[in-house]
Amino acid sequence: MATVKPLVPTVFLLLALPVLAQEPPVTYEPETSDVDKAVTAATQVRRWHYGAYFDLSYPLDFNFPENHLWRSKVTTQRVNELTPNMALGYVRKDADESSRWGMEFGVQGGYDATRQVPNDNLRFGNPIDHADAFSHFSRANVSYLVPMGTGLKVTAGLFNSFIGYESFYAKGNFNYTRSYLSDYSPYFMFGVSAQYQINETVKSAFYIINKYNYLAHPNNLPSYGAQLAWLASSSVTLTQNVYYGPDQSNTDLRYWRFFSDSSIQWKHTNLTLALIYDIGMERAIPEAGGYRTFWTGGAIYTHWQVTNAWAFAIRPELYYDPDGTMTGARQFIKAITTTVEYKMPVGPTITRLRLEYRYDDSTGSQGGFFANGEVSPGVVGLVQSQHLLIAAILWSYDSP
Repeated sequence: MATVKPLVPTVFLLLALPVLAQEPPVTYEPETSDVDKAVTAATQVRRWHYGAYFDLSYPLDFNFPENHLWRSKVTTQRVNELTPNMALGYVRKDADESSRWGMEFGVQGGYDATRQVPNDNLRFGNPIDHADAFSHFSRANVSYLVPMGTGLKVTAGLFNSFIGYESFYAKGNFNYTRSYLSDYSPYFMFGVSAQYQINETVKSAFYIINKYNYLAHPNNLPSYGAQLAWLASSSVTLTQNVYYGPDQSNTDLRYWRFFSDSSIQWKHTNLTLALIYDIGMERAIPEAGGYRTFWTGGAIYTHWQVTNAWAFAIRPELYYDPDGTMTGARQFIKAITTTVEYKMPVGPTITRLRLEYRYDDSTGSQGGFFANGEVSPGVVGLVQSQHLLIAAILWSYDSP
């Protein structure tokens, strides 16, 4: 992470300097009773949260690929074997007006974590030093709630990405497997963020981060992001995220990447509908052809909480990568995913049992999914489509 160490402390100090310079007013503190002390102690305990999460699945791919891999997928990539995709442990302290400092720290393991490390690439750079080790951190940040207006929250370190509708962790999503949109947008970010609630319905945020993929090192310049979320009504939320930065080895402005992530969500009682649309573009560096590339995709999320225990979700999606910028293959992917969940809460733990059916279709000059058999020694054959049936158990513990 040497490429961003000079950036984070400097920006964080600049943002925090006006606050640190202010001396708190002298106030009279009345003697605190034992009852008040007990209430305060209980409140302080509730600011601290900790938990654990484990994700185990068996994805049955009816193509039975020789290499047990799901082509063009970043998460849940292993198929036809019992797969521990994620194990997580975390601790978090919330920042509020009575205790303005907060923090998050978490460690993770499993196939999903290790797949975040990028391959060496002339265009997009090499992984940062010790990328394998850093991929096992889920969070590592500190935050401060600046006493300004409704509260300006400044966070520095490794934090959750502001881009994307789905979480890196399946327990927080409607479906078990994530969409291609989510897999090819950031799950994590490293840098500094400033979040401000403009009013009761509008929230804004600004980000200075190291890269689109926080484990890649194509150059030494930072990237930038912004978010605007509007609660249009009690049931409708609109969110616009943008990213802009240099993600290639040449940092000339004409080679910077622009990415837009737009969403609209409607939620009413037990039914949630969401429409997501993403588009990204950049000009390849001369060594990679120098031509302008783009990628785009969309998905519709539908989730119905039938009872407290049972839920049903369906997600059709499209992902178009005509230049192979994100997936590494020139292709147009269509997919539909249906998921049934049974949830069993026991105290602070929740066990989720999910059964999922998914159909994927990939066309284009380099499209396809891995199949049974090799076309030549060491080269697995491809077919246009695949059917998957996935059984998963998700166990989580979150402190009250």
